[in-house]
Amino acid sequence: MNKIAITTGDPNGIGAEITIKALNKLSPENVILISNRKVLDFYGKLNKDYEIIEIPYDVEVAPGKITKEAGEFSFQSVKKACQIGAKAIVTAPVAKNALYLAGHKFNGQTEILQKYLARDGQLAEMLFVAGGFRVLLLTRHVALKEISLSKEMVVEKISNLKNFFVSHLGIKEPKFALCAFNPHAGEDGILGREEIEILQPAVDKLRACGVNITNPLPADTLFVKALDYDCCIANYHDQGLIPIKTVAGDKTVNMTIGLDIIRTSPGHGTAFDIAGKNIADETGMIEAIKAVLD
Repeated sequence: MNKIAITTGDPNGIGAEITIKALNKLSPENVILISNRKVLDFYGKLNKDYEIIEIPYDVEVAPGKITKEAGEFSFQSVKKACQIGAKAIVTAPVAKNALYLAGHKFNGQTEILQKYLARDGQLAEMLFVAGGFRVLLLTRHVALKEISLSKEMVVEKISNLKNFFVSHLGIKEPKFALCAFNPHAGEDGILGREEIEILQPAVDKLRACGVNITNPLPADTLFVKALDYDCCIANYHDQGLIPIKTVAGDKTVNMTIGLDIIRTSPGHGTAFDIAGKNIADETGMIEAIKAVLD
């Protein structure tokens, strides 16, 4: 299928609203919507007659509410997007707690994509993009106290990242900057030994394989020079997302790489507090759609 599949996310969030607004501004060709006409009609009107794959939604739309029905709709929408063989996927935000209420124990849409799209040992990774500012997360939606790194994991993820830059972005020799795990890169082990025992050995292995990457650098200063590199690599969620979202705001795009199909999404969430008020900013959805069009 030479079409981009677009889901509208949690029906009680801003997903349908920002999708309608973004499509009305961009008017892209070869788009197929995975949603529900009742949900779409509740939040606005499309200027074009897009093909729609209907996902059942038999309850009333309730902006701002977290419900198992909304979680089920969100899950089935992403699953359907994985099944139809689309050229690329764009997803509007979903609520993890709604997914859990519906019995789907996924910590995000990336994990759903991993389940239904991965083959032959492929690993879905979260790459956040805002123009030339890019951040890869080594771990995703994990409690800080449960973060676990290994040399092998770091080597595998960064090797896959280089392959993506070469094959999809045409950057043959990307330059990567690696965030240290601990403050001040551990201060020679005084503030933690992850740099000595895990990250530096991984860097040595990667360099031996031809990857251009820095030693583990203190994250509080690394991001000042983020644009000197093709990608910064963060150890955990907030370490990477605070800098890029502070700089780029709603223009930040969440990109799933490592699978046969690239998926993008706005860098923000469901915004239940403003759902149904017709005041949501569609910038993030526009950037997510443009990223796959490009």
